[in-house]
Order: sequence, then structure tokens, then C-alpha cells
Amino acid sequence: MFFSKEACDVCGKEIRMGKRKLEDGMICKECASHLSPFFSERRQSTLAEIQDQLAYREANKEAVAAFNVTRTLGTGMKVLLDEDARKFMVTSSSRIAEANPDVMDYSQVTGCDIRVDENKTEIKKENEDGTKSSYNPPRYDIDYEIWVTIHVNSPYFNEIEFKTHSGDIDQQGSAEYNSAEQIAQDIRAALTEVRQTVRDEATAASAPKTAVTCPHCNASTIPDASGRCEYCGGAIG
Repeated sequence: MFFSKEACDVCGKEIRMGKRKLEDGMICKECASHLSPFFSERRQSTLAEIQDQLAYREANKEAVAAFNVTRTLGTGMKVLLDEDARKFMVTSSSRIAEANPDVMDYSQVTGCDIRVDENKTEIKKENEDGTKSSYNPPRYDIDYEIWVTIHVNSPYFNEIEFKTHSGDIDQQGSAEYNSAEQIAQDIRAALTEVRQTVRDEATAASAPKTAVTCPHCNASTIPDASGRCEYCGGAIG
């Protein structure tokens, strides 16, 4: 029996293995690998939407090249801040250019949550006949995961979620637990602060301007963006 060959609807290359279905077509594994790692709606996306995202991801490479890390939060998965450009990105890779993490503006942050998951597995004893039964009282193996969810305004995804530690955390209050929790709190505090700063500046920019009297020429003037008189150019205030 012969099967018709299938081609990627983006690059046109024959798909031998690893095809990825779209709402109205399919793409190859290679093209899919260039999508944002935080994107999860591929099957519900049209070919046009995927092509639009791939164009954005290609342009994002220039934003990564221009990114100047001024602050790093986290260890494995890290939040990198460019405080001068007011941008951030989230990545676990040390090869940033190769990973091409999404570069986002502070203004795109809409919130940041911390979640602690408790994973509970019952420990059972093995009986002489090979069966297993519960202890009395039941015993459990418990471990914890600390997650950060950054809510963002993006056309391609609405949240970035990751653990602030690697491996299992066996006990609340342990050094590993406290460290992971502190990283999560630091990330939330930093992103909440930058989000509020952007909002405050937007509110100030949209506030109506008030006329003042220039101390240099006595004209009634509305200072320009640099705080100078619109008539004589003198500094006000």
C-alpha cells in the first residue's frame, strides 16, 4: 500500500516524522520548535496564526540581541530583567541567542501568582502473600512544588508558569523549601513593582496639564516634557 507524502504547510518540506496538526493544516517538527515555548494552543490555531507567530519569533531574535541583563531572579528557570529598556524574559537556557526567549515589555505584565502544590502518595506495606495494604494509621510520602505564574498580555499566550526549584522538596520549612519560596516572592515583588510603575506613569501622562506662571518671563505656561517654559525655555520648579 502506498501513502501520499505530506508536506509542511509552512516550509513546504516533506514531513517524514513528527507532524504537528493545526486547525486547517499541519507543520513539521522543525517549524513547531520555533514557536514560543509558552504557546500551547497549536491544535486550535490556523495556519495564518502560526505563520504570524513565526514571523514574530523571527523578529524577536533582534530583541534578544539588544537585551541587556541588569538583574537576574531565580536559578534554574530565571526571570531576566533589562531595567533600562523596561523589558524582561523568562528562560532556563544559558544560550540565550539560541533559545530565543520571548522578550516582553513591563507593561505586558497583568499579574503574578505563587502556588504551592502538595503531592501525597500513600506508602503501603507488603504482606507475606505479595499483596500490599495500608498501615494503620496510613503513611504518606509527601513532597512540595512551588510554582510562579506570570500573567501577561500577549497575542500568543496569556501566562508563563514554572517551578522555582529543581528536584523534590520533602519538607516545608526546609532550606530547599525556604529558598524556592523566597525566589517566588522576589519574582512576584519585582514584577508587581514594575507593573505598578508603568501604570502610575501612564496615569500621570494622561492627567490634564495645569498652567503655571513662569518665574523667568511671568507668562502663564504649561511646562513641556522637560519641565521648561513653552515661551522662554526657562526651567520651572
